This record gives sequence, C-alpha cells and structure tokens, in this order.
Amino acid sequence: MLREIRELGFEYAELSHGIRISLVPGILDAVDAGEIKISSLHNFCPLPLGVNHAAPNLYEFSDERPRQRELTVKHTLKTFELAERVKAAVVVLHLGSIEMKDYTDKLSDLVERGEKKSPKYEKLCAEVSKTLDAKKEKFFERTKQTLRQILPEAEKRGLKLGCENRQALEEIPVESDFQFLFRELSSPAMCYWHDCGHAQIKENLGFIHHVLHLESLRDRLAGFHVHDVQFPARDHAAPGTGTIDFLALKPFVKPEHIKVFELSPSLPVEAVKCGIAHIKAAWGKE
Repeated sequence: MLREIRELGFEYAELSHGIRISLVPGILDAVDAGEIKISSLHNFCPLPLGVNHAAPNLYEFSDERPRQRELTVKHTLKTFELAERVKAAVVVLHLGSIEMKDYTDKLSDLVERGEKKSPKYEKLCAEVSKTLDAKKEKFFERTKQTLRQILPEAEKRGLKLGCENRQALEEIPVESDFQFLFRELSSPAMCYWHDCGHAQIKENLGFIHHVLHLESLRDRLAGFHVHDVQFPARDHAAPGTGTIDFLALKPFVKPEHIKVFELSPSLPVEAVKCGIAHIKAAWGKE
C-alpha cells in the first residue's frame, strides 16, 4: 500500500481510519526502512481490535454515554501513540454529532433534482437551523470536555489536533462554532483541518460560503483533505472533475500546510495523476 503511494511520487502518506491492527507491523517496517514518511493520522488509527472497516465515528467525542466517551479517549490516545511512533505531526479528528434527523441526504436529493428554491427545501433548511440552535449546545459541550481530557497528552507528545469540518449538517462543530472552540481551547495544539470536499458540499447545499469559511480560520489552519465534489454531494472525486474552485482557495494555502489527497479507491491511477497535476497547477508544487 505505502509503496504504491510512494511510486505515485509522494514522500509522505496519511494513515487513515481504515488501518487494521494487522497492518501496523508492515507500516512500521516501511517507515523504519525509509520507504515512506507519515504526515498525519486520522482518528481512530489503528482501528480497535475486531473492527475491520473504516470507522472514524465508531466512538464520538459528543456521545451522551460516559462509557462511549471513555472509549473515545482510550482509542484516541492509541492513535497518539502510533502518531508519535511514526513521527506524524497531526492527528485529524471528527468531533461528534447531534442526535437529530438526517437532513443532509434529503437536502442533497432536492438539490440534485433542481429543487433548491422550492418551498420544501426552504422549509427543511429552516427546520435544520431551528433544530441545531435547540440541540447543539449540550453535544458541543461534551465534545469540548472530551477534548480537554486528551489535549494534555497531545501537548506532551508534540502533536497537533486537526479538528475537521464535516459534510453532514448533523455533525459538529457547526462552521460558525469553530471560532468559539479555538477561543475556549486556546492551546497551540488545537488546529483547524480543512476538508475541501466537505466545505463544498455545505456550499452546494447553501449553508456556507466555502472560500469565506476557509479565510475565517486561516490562522489556525494545519492542513487539507484534498478532493473534488461532483454536484451536489458526491465527493472524493479527482480534483478538476467537480465543482471546487481550487484557485480561489490558493491565497490561504501555505507551504507548511499538510495537503492530503483523499480520493475514492475506485479512481484509476491516471485520474489520480490528473488530479495531482490540477492541484499543482492551482496551488503550486509546495
């Protein structure tokens, strides 16, 4: 796996939330042999014993059940251990969700059918806003409490925590709450991780302005998940084949930021190479 990534021209790879424990010895051998370097890990990595599929939301920072939050902390700390072992700089985190109806898929379906300006769409958007305002606070508070438990360990190990923006309206933080999060947890270890595809989906649904959102968090930015979105919500496409204006994001992209291509495994190698070339043309080679 890592050799294939290297042969595509990458010096670094991110270890994602689909890494089974059985893969870890081979990964460590590849890293120790200098075949690849690791830029970042995506929680939970490695997966808990017995879990054999990608499961970034297996446990949630916002869960109302104390035992589930304990497991969130336990397995996040295991991710920290592996991150330190492979000398990764950042651990990317999903921060939880709100117990509410799934509005994201319903709204995506309406947009795809050309009904974004319909009364039904407007009614659902109003419902989303009302439900978020009524429910999000207690879930967001639990997320912050859980983060406070793991933050000292991240600081001790010299790791940055990349708090990722999410594509689902039901997930937290809501875009407007990132500033509150970084104000309350002001540690330099707390960073923003920008997923280009997720932000574009929210823009396509009419909830944020992609460029302005990224600009608002540029001072806390640690890195990117880079992929495109085929309208309105099919993500993990090769850059240049969807709706994202990567050139418009360029002013906020710095050489020190980590850029991780997060592409569908179904993409042929040639499409991957074209996507990489598209980003280099838009952002430069660093």
